[in-house]
Amino acid sequence: MEQIWATVISQEKLASDVYSMWLKVGAMAGEAKPGQFISLYSADKAHLLPRPISICEAEGEKGTLRIVYRVVGYGTDEFSHMGAGDRVKVTGPLGNGYTLKDKEAILVAGGIGIPPMLELAKRLDVKKTIVLGYRDERFLDKEFEAYGKVILATEDGSAGTKGNVLDAIREQQVKGDIIYACGPTPMLRALKAYAMEEGLEAQISLEEKMACGIGACLACVCRSTETDGHSLVHNKRICKDGPVFDAREVTL
Repeated sequence: MEQIWATVISQEKLASDVYSMWLKVGAMAGEAKPGQFISLYSADKAHLLPRPISICEAEGEKGTLRIVYRVVGYGTDEFSHMGAGDRVKVTGPLGNGYTLKDKEAILVAGGIGIPPMLELAKRLDVKKTIVLGYRDERFLDKEFEAYGKVILATEDGSAGTKGNVLDAIREQQVKGDIIYACGPTPMLRALKAYAMEEGLEAQISLEEKMACGIGACLACVCRSTETDGHSLVHNKRICKDGPVFDAREVTL
């Protein structure tokens, strides 16, 4: 983990509130793993806390990272107005990413949980099916097609299965030995239950509001299924212990 001033290489709008930004970050790019994130800092001194954003792509040989994010507040709105040559303070890579297994894989993502799955799809050298869920507007789906079979689910029925990602998995009879997932909690909860029913291993990346991003403030904890000798439950820090967990380790 390091903190640097990164330079914006380029930025483009992918959907009504979704932006793609490439950053020059040097050695940080070579250290990044699928599922990790970086923290970006606002230039406004009145907003001290960083904004955690998942790594979408990492090109170690070029020293570049790509983030794809949704504008949801002051910080991300500020980032969306940046252009080539602008500089932003960045800390990363942060958190624990996915553990790549030599098993037939099902990659499942919904909404803004879709971007971090792109680097995972690139690095997984196994047969894989990629299931992407959207409310309506789609983004990045075409880029995934280079790395596996892509199945879509949309809430409005505009593409693929009308419904959610689990509807699509069942409708298309998707098979695999391990699930890698990222998205909203209700989606992850349903996928965890599905994995348990089917006897599949599952790694899930939890979405949560963060403060420090390094595990010091305990603002982003989740309940663990682990207990000590006195049956006390231990919470896990999503930013430090995660954001990726074995689905069996956490309570959703």
